[in-house]
Amino acid sequence: MAKSRARKKREHLLRNGGRDVLLSRGSSPSFSTHERMTKSKKEILNKRKYKNPYDHTAFDDKDFFVPAKAS
Repeated sequence: MAKSRARKKREHLLRNGGRDVLLSRGSSPSFSTHERMTKSKKEILNKRKYKNPYDHTAFDDKDFFVPAKAS
């Protein structure tokens, strides 16, 4: 791959007695920034696997809407 213009300038400064600008870059964090936050498809399917599909007492009908009759 070709060198970028900025990389060429950094190397030129180092050769001619300039300071190393790579030293002023921040360090990487101690934790991984690439961790998955949501559950994977496999985890979702495993959670669903142990539910009883015939257990109707676990049904949550809080969002069920029945319009009132007009009098």
